[in-house]
Amino acid sequence: MLQDLLQSPYEAAAIILFGIGFTSLMLQKNMIKKIIGFNMMDSAIYLFLAAKGYIDGRKAPIVVNGVTRVDAYINPIPSGLVLTGIVVSVSVTSLMLALTVRLYRRYHTLDIDEITALARKEEH
Repeated sequence: MLQDLLQSPYEAAAIILFGIGFTSLMLQKNMIKKIIGFNMMDSAIYLFLAAKGYIDGRKAPIVVNGVTRVDAYINPIPSGLVLTGIVVSVSVTSLMLALTVRLYRRYHTLDIDEITALARKEEH
């Protein structure tokens, strides 16, 4: 089953990259490192989609020289999803970085546990 899933080295690299990003996101306490892990996961998903959408010997779906056969082109949907995902990812990353800057200015630390503790002290 795993052999069917991994048809190219790019797909294997995407899965490994996703695992590294997920591990970083879950285990790091530093907010910047969490954001980097999140971006690694994003990049892994884009690499996986691009690898799944690519077919050897086919061209981008732009009609050239009147060739309109479907089997001459790759599927444009994965490429469109990747482009849309990149735009959303940049927006989310900028929002996360802006919130991190605000948290740092308020609590003078990037450690999520310290920020949580300081925020709880402010409540009481």
